[in-house]
Formats: sequence, C-alpha cells, structure tokens
Amino acid sequence: MAEETLTETLPPVRHWPALDLTGLDFDPVLTELMAEGPVTRIALPNGEGWAWLVTRLDDVRMVTNDPRFGREAVMDQPVTRLAPHFIPERGAVGFLDPPDHTRLRRSVAAAFTAKGVERIRERSRCMLDELVDELLQDGPPADLTETVLRPFPIAVICELMGVPAADRHAMHTWTQLILSSSQGKQVSEKAKHEMGAYFTDLIGRRKGATGEDVASLLGAAVGSGEITREEAVGLAVLLQIGGEAVTNNSGQMFYLLLTRPDLAERLRTEPEIRPRAIDEMLRYIPHRNAVGLSRIALEDVEIKGVRIRAGDPIYVSYLAANRDPEAFPDPEAIDFGRSPNPHVSFGFGPHFCPGNMLARLESELLVGTLLERVPGLRLAVPPGQVPFKKGALIRGPESLPVTW
Repeated sequence: MAEETLTETLPPVRHWPALDLTGLDFDPVLTELMAEGPVTRIALPNGEGWAWLVTRLDDVRMVTNDPRFGREAVMDQPVTRLAPHFIPERGAVGFLDPPDHTRLRRSVAAAFTAKGVERIRERSRCMLDELVDELLQDGPPADLTETVLRPFPIAVICELMGVPAADRHAMHTWTQLILSSSQGKQVSEKAKHEMGAYFTDLIGRRKGATGEDVASLLGAAVGSGEITREEAVGLAVLLQIGGEAVTNNSGQMFYLLLTRPDLAERLRTEPEIRPRAIDEMLRYIPHRNAVGLSRIALEDVEIKGVRIRAGDPIYVSYLAANRDPEAFPDPEAIDFGRSPNPHVSFGFGPHFCPGNMLARLESELLVGTLLERVPGLRLAVPPGQVPFKKGALIRGPESLPVTW
C-alpha cells in the first residue's frame, strides 16, 4: 500500500538553455528549479530526452553516495546534457563505479593526501613568488589571469603529475581545447588523443619508478599489474585537466575580492581567517554552467516522495546544494565566519574531487601572496567590463584586468 503514495504524476520538463552568464550571477533557471521542488525534470541543449534533477544538499549527498545510482551506465545512453560533444573513454575514472573506481583512485591516492600536497608546498610558493616578481617588475596595468592565475595552477599540477616544465605549455593548450564547447568535436577529440599519447609515453617510461609524482605512481601501478596502461592514461588526463579548475575558481575569487574591497581588506589584515574564508568563497562562487555528469538509477528509488525508475538519468546540482537555505542560513550572504560549512564544491561520495587539498593549498597561496605583495591591487576596468568565458562548461573570467 505504501508504494501507492509515491507521485506518479511527473513534474513538467524544464528546458535549460546554455546561458553565458557574467560575473558571479547565479543561473536564473537554476533558481527557478530550486523553487519548484526538491526533485524536478530538465532537458539540456544536447543529448536526448529528459533527466531528473535534485538540488537540496541532503538529496545531492544521497544520490552521489548511493550505489543504486551508477556512472558506468551513462556510457550507453544519449542522456540530455550541456556539452555538445560527449567523449567518455571506456574505463575512464569519472565513469566507473566501485570496486573498479576504488582500485583506480587508490593507485594515485598518495600524491593527493595532506602529506603528498605538503611535499610540493614550498616549490609551489617559490613558483608563485617568481610569477608575482615578474608581475611587479612589468608594472601595472596587467591581466591577472594571464600573468598569475593561469600559469600558476598549470605549474603546480605539472609538478604534482611529474610533467617536465618544458611541456607545461602543451598541457595547457590541450586542456583548453578539451574543455571548450565552442571548438567542435574533432578539435576536442584530437587534443584528448594527443594528451593521452603524451601520458602513454611518460607513464611507460616510469614503469618501475619509485617517485612520489603521479606519473611515477601510475607507472609503478601499471608495472605491478594493479591497473592497466589505458586506465592509467585516462586517469592522468582527467587529473591534468582538473588541475586547471583552479584558474577559473581563483579568477572568480579575485573578481569577488576586487569588487568587494571590504572582504579583501579583512583577508589582508586577518590572515588567520583565510582558510575558512576560502571555503566560504568556494561555496559561493558559481563554478560551472548548468550541471556536470549524470548518473543512472540502477533500480527504482524514492526521493522525497517521487519515484525515480530504474534506467532514468539523474543529475545533482552542487551549486544549488551550496545555496540550500536548510543547510546554509542566509545562503546569498558571504560570511567568512560561517561554521560549519558543509559545501559540496568538490563533489561528494566516491567521485569526490581527489585534488581538493591541492586546490585549497593553491587558493591559500594565491590569496595570501597577492594581497600581501600587491597591496593596492584593484580592477583596472569597471566590474561590468571584465570579460567572462562564453561557450564553456566551466565558468570564470576570460581575463582579469588589474592595476595597483
């Protein structure tokens, strides 16, 4: 009898266009979907059909951590999506479910622990200081993205991955082409293929390696038969691309701080609050357009009185969860004292971002170094004239014109 109380009248399908949003504007369609209910249905610009969407923090955590929702099944379904081209590689870690997913992540876990990240702290600080030295030497005005926010995360992720400095530029170019939705499928495919070939060679040369960088850990795991060469290469590509998320996140953070000088001043004068403040900015900034990768219900599941049927695709919105008023009192306010702050900007469950500690380290170094070493830092143009990315899956400023 209990089952009959489940809602069988489906909510309407909402069309969610690809919007080019600027600044830190929250997606108006997502705002409406959040208001419409905890479980809604959406159709995105590409793919086929519709998918469920959950927006409340507790539902987002449940779906991302529940084995009844799988990623692997997405491979075989033309699920409605934002990306015009969908090129998952079989066996890529983003599309694996446990236990394969667990085995693959375990192979590189050591590089991303607190100890692994600490190993590169001093080297990262030195690389950042060199970039800021150059910035100050060249004098204002400057593009903060071009001079610091783009080269720094590339240098750091390459350091962690074990990619030689000479190859950083190629890595960055490939990443941009893979993440752009405006270049077309062929260009994106070719870049992914070239980056894959690069890592095939690099990992192949480190089969018996004992180094602590990711390529050496992967080489050792392939050598011992723990993972296959294809799995290792797929994981390396994903981690390398993921490393550049910091460019966009920090671009949005500095846009926020430069348009809210009161917040920047607090961080300059109260260094002890920086880690918590960075967490709050990570909660607040809109990291992406629409939603990321979907999951498929592997059996019937009930969420908030709505029946999700086996085979149905479902998306979670981390952005919406981060603004859930049940979890975050006054979610629209930026509160550097917010505690607890259970945001899900790095995801949740088995697919939680392995680079979360690395991203926090980079953000802390960037905020501390730039605020201390460039005390008069301010925007060189009105906030409305800062250009933001168009046609990208990830949000962030195209450039950040500053002066001091």
